Amino acid sequence: MTVYGKNGPIEFNVGWSDFMKKGMSRLKTILEGNEENSFTSEEYMTLYTIIYNMCTQKPPYDHSQKLYDKYKECMNEYIIVTVLPSLRKKHNEFMLMELVRRWSNHKVMVRWLSRFFHYLDRFFIARRSLPLLKEAGLKCFQDLVYQELKSKARNAVITLINQEREGEQIDRALLKNVIDIFVEIGMGSMDYYEKDFQDAMLIDTSAFYSRKASNWIVQDSCPVYMLKAEECLNKERERVSYYLHSSTEAILLEKVQKELLVVYTNQLLEKEHSGLRILLRDDKVEDITRTYRLFHKIRTGLELIANMFKQHVNSEGMVLVQQAEDAVGNKAGNAGGAQDQAFMRKVIELHDKYRGYVTNCFSENSLIHKAFKEAFESFCNKVVAGSSCAELLASYTDDILKKGGSQKLSDEVIEETLDKVVNLLSYISEKDLFAEFYRKKLSRRLLFDRSANEDHERFILTKLKQQCGAQFTSKMEGMITDLTLAKENQNHFQEYLNNSQVASLGMDLTVTVLTTGFWPVYKSSDLNLPAEMVKCVEVFKEFYQTKTKSRKLTWIYSLGTCNLKGNFEQKSIELILGTYQAAALLLFNDADRLSYSDIKIQLNLADEDLVRLLQSLSCAKYKILNKSPNTRSVSPNDYFEFNSKFTDRMRRIKIPLPSVDEKKKVVEDVEKDRRYNVDASLVRIMKSRKILGYQQLVMECVDS
Repeated sequence: MTVYGKNGPIEFNVGWSDFMKKGMSRLKTILEGNEENSFTSEEYMTLYTIIYNMCTQKPPYDHSQKLYDKYKECMNEYIIVTVLPSLRKKHNEFMLMELVRRWSNHKVMVRWLSRFFHYLDRFFIARRSLPLLKEAGLKCFQDLVYQELKSKARNAVITLINQEREGEQIDRALLKNVIDIFVEIGMGSMDYYEKDFQDAMLIDTSAFYSRKASNWIVQDSCPVYMLKAEECLNKERERVSYYLHSSTEAILLEKVQKELLVVYTNQLLEKEHSGLRILLRDDKVEDITRTYRLFHKIRTGLELIANMFKQHVNSEGMVLVQQAEDAVGNKAGNAGGAQDQAFMRKVIELHDKYRGYVTNCFSENSLIHKAFKEAFESFCNKVVAGSSCAELLASYTDDILKKGGSQKLSDEVIEETLDKVVNLLSYISEKDLFAEFYRKKLSRRLLFDRSANEDHERFILTKLKQQCGAQFTSKMEGMITDLTLAKENQNHFQEYLNNSQVASLGMDLTVTVLTTGFWPVYKSSDLNLPAEMVKCVEVFKEFYQTKTKSRKLTWIYSLGTCNLKGNFEQKSIELILGTYQAAALLLFNDADRLSYSDIKIQLNLADEDLVRLLQSLSCAKYKILNKSPNTRSVSPNDYFEFNSKFTDRMRRIKIPLPSVDEKKKVVEDVEKDRRYNVDASLVRIMKSRKILGYQQLVMECVDS
């Protein structure tokens, strides 16, 4: 239905002049601040109804197009007559304030007019595909005001930003409002903001920080420069949060980083008296953390930091290696073992320290972690005073786990230390050598009851299994299981003796049955045992045959121990001896004086073993035998007598055999196993590849 005025159709001039023009004038008065009261609901409905009536009349009284044109014309007229003159006569910050005010007023004007002309938006504009009233209204401001003043506004804003960078106080709210104009004028597009403001601001930012950096790099130390650079970056982030658009942050920080950090990366980090090397040397944790924080997104800087960190850690490790070699060279005798323990302790402390740096200062960065790993691999595979780090680490672990070790630690600290030992093992390339040395020492702890705590033994095996795989620890786990089974076997043997009709052995006998494949290879000999011991061996053989007939026992006398009662003139003393030593002493129950040859024939021992046991009985601390001639070494021409005058303040003494250096044999065994592994790898590769060139075969073998 068509709606007309009271006296018929509304002429355009009548509707516009009598109603809309007055409404427009009223709106301008309100915007200029000359009237405080806004439109009432009744006034608004009157103006809306006039527009509605003028748009819904039948042609030729449909004034929709004229009203649409008049809408833009009225807005342009207001801008040209009122807005532009007020902006042109103001400059700098005052011009910005006026611009913000005029933009705010313009948006209010567009909003009111869009409400008055709302019927145009709903029907006429939709049918003609014309710009919406709001869009057309903002376009008027864009074409007339923005295009004229954008350069002045941009330069004024950049000037204020630089003043703030220099430490002056500025009106941040004003900047926020001006920059919002650059964003809003695009009506959903960021092109105006980026091209008309952001690009110029970024160029100016680069120039500003380039000037600053060129002065700071000369005047300031590395830590002070870093502090200033971080402060600048934080303040730029702050500026984005206060008045710049959020999309500017990444590119703005990139520009600042480039001028402050990228340009001076090498010069800054390698400063002679304050660069990263000095910070690492002096443990300046806070400054090191700041350095990483600033450079972690700059690839060249991060690579340089990683390289310098690697060099520093490696040099610290080499200092420890040199100190250990110097200490061993300056001290003789048993001091070497203590020095080895001290060296490994220092290496673990060094690892803890710089592992903490990787975690806390460098946030577990993969490149830094790799540098740290390579540094430790470098010096942890050096030979230290004639011993490999694999051997030293095995000895250090043995000292922790055995009874009477040099380190008195709580259970919790022991587990922490063992965990660190396993971590350190990851840097050692000769893990098979460590395994063999560790297995040798584990066997002695288990067989001679020197292990302080079985739980700790199992703890480190679990850690080693996680680190190196199940195959690495399978034999060691078998050794511990063997000991458990051996205790059960001994209980069964005791029951056998108690229930048997066989005569008493006349002594206590404990036999530990081991599985050959798990334990290190020990030298066995056809020792001629004394009659008392022979009876014990035969009884145990009979017992063992009742348990199994498919297994053969091989007796390792070199690992046995024996407690003898020595009847001396002053008093009786209990002697704790090895089986070889005990067998030799028992010969003197039937003879007062024996030659070296007599003892050798009766015991059926090799010269190497015989010399060691006679040395321990006649030339060491406890002289159970008198030797003639009375020299400090044993020779084939010597004679021996029981020393009945021997005495000691203790009722019970242990007489150790001189230790044998097994290092050479362990290394030879490992090298032999490596050859077998290489052979197996070659066979496996050739089975799958059939035909392969020599160089390619070598490469694949190394990779496998």
